[in-house]
Amino acid sequence: MKRLNGSQMISEALKHEGVEFVFGYPGGAALNIYDETYKQNYFTHILTRHEQAAVHAADGYARASGKVGVAFVTSGPGFTNAVTGLATAYADSIPLVLISGQVALPLIGTDAFQEIDAVGISRPCVKHNFLVKTIDELPRILKEAFYIARSGRPGPVHVDVPKDVTAAIGDFVYPDEIKMQTYKPTTKGHPNQIKKACEAISKSKKPILYLGGGAINSNASDEIRKFAATAKIPAVLTLMALGVLRSDDELNLGMVGMHGSYAANMALSESDLIICLGARFDDRVTGKLSEFGKNAKVIHVDIDPSSIGKIVNAEYPIVGDLKNVMIELNDKIDIKDDIFKPWRDQIEIYKKLHPLGYKDSDEVLKPQWVVQNIAKITGEDAIIATDVGQHQMWVAQFYPFNEPRHLLTSGGLGTMGYGLPSAVGAAWASDKPVIAVSGDGGFLMNIQELMTLVANKKRVINIILNNNFLGMVRQWQTFFYEERYSNTDLSIQPNFVKICEGFGGVGFSVKTKDEFKAALKKALELDTVSVIEVKIDRFENVLPMVPAGAAIYNMILE
Repeated sequence: MKRLNGSQMISEALKHEGVEFVFGYPGGAALNIYDETYKQNYFTHILTRHEQAAVHAADGYARASGKVGVAFVTSGPGFTNAVTGLATAYADSIPLVLISGQVALPLIGTDAFQEIDAVGISRPCVKHNFLVKTIDELPRILKEAFYIARSGRPGPVHVDVPKDVTAAIGDFVYPDEIKMQTYKPTTKGHPNQIKKACEAISKSKKPILYLGGGAINSNASDEIRKFAATAKIPAVLTLMALGVLRSDDELNLGMVGMHGSYAANMALSESDLIICLGARFDDRVTGKLSEFGKNAKVIHVDIDPSSIGKIVNAEYPIVGDLKNVMIELNDKIDIKDDIFKPWRDQIEIYKKLHPLGYKDSDEVLKPQWVVQNIAKITGEDAIIATDVGQHQMWVAQFYPFNEPRHLLTSGGLGTMGYGLPSAVGAAWASDKPVIAVSGDGGFLMNIQELMTLVANKKRVINIILNNNFLGMVRQWQTFFYEERYSNTDLSIQPNFVKICEGFGGVGFSVKTKDEFKAALKKALELDTVSVIEVKIDRFENVLPMVPAGAAIYNMILE
């Protein structure tokens, strides 16, 4: 048994949890934590230049590595700056632990300097949170925080630690395991439900696999690939599931939903059995609910029982860890002959009728061409982080994701400013090339993280698809607001090349295909951060597009 102060307990807990990297920003209420961080040698602390970016970096690290991301912030504005990062991780079920400093216990409720009700603010956007009130409960709380973050449906956990608790001394007894009376995730699917699901699949004529982010969170890609190949059932993927199936798998119909492929949206609409694996039927996929899957029964597999039946009724609910359930499904499924070939032949017609494409040009760079050539030049092995907007959808449509955890993007919350700091986290999670694709609007929201990369000699290639617009909002204004471009015109923008150089990186500005290829090849040779500003067609649109409130088979195609 060790006698430690609260700050030492935090470091020891991180050691026990195998934490290698922490992203954060210090401040008054967190001074004791940071003093101990200076003394310890268990983990490396990466100083970001903003608290929002610290949490996004921890998020990006978690997505790329599959481990729990960790961030430190101080009280008051340090914490409120971090809330957007928590909400982003919560929307996409990303496991992370945020440890925030708080004013001393006697000062709570007195409007003390930099006091804020952090646990009250974080409650709606975390999986769970704690306010530590005694030194004795700190080890247990830290163990529970990591357990809750990574188990069941993953998510962010917030631990608020008052300054006097970080200084108090107590016995450090770190639990070997956690048993919580009110939290016991079901990991094994019910055998009878799995049997019923297999029978439903065998009797169906037009089944479709609908894959969501839970497939990646549960590390179930191999089992899903095996199931799809064995049963020969076509699949549609959400934005969060890209990489679960190889992009060149003939069963992969691509992304589904508002900007999904024609074949994916039509197949999901005409299916008679939707096999939902780790997805949640969000509005960007379902479109008009009354028109969604009208002729289909639903098998819904999810570790979170509250997700099943929440939006769409499931005739065959299966609660359990998706990887475990897929192992059972692969063992139990018995499809004789290629009974779904007529269904796949019908889908082939949809593929040929309206394939994803664009009109290329040698006069102006097309963003779709840029995305495709990122893959060609990097060899499709890069980790791609995106910001939010048109560029995000072009990446989803045209980048060939062949493995899970190669796309880092804010799906549920749609957080502009996510791209660069999540790439910061990925730079510590992997030795693979890390490329952040952003728009000229979102890139400015956390541009200060170029300094984090330069200070730590980390290479991240930032590709800015610059159309001098808030592109996605402009697209909606074009289609639905009679071209009234209210506050979306960004004609006046900074010199991104000089800004990057001012931080100590290398900048490029390109207008032609040859210039882009040369710039990206040069950036891959550098050992520091770079920015490639790509001047693209200002009025290029992301298509297909399902208008808000419309059925997903009613797409704007051109």
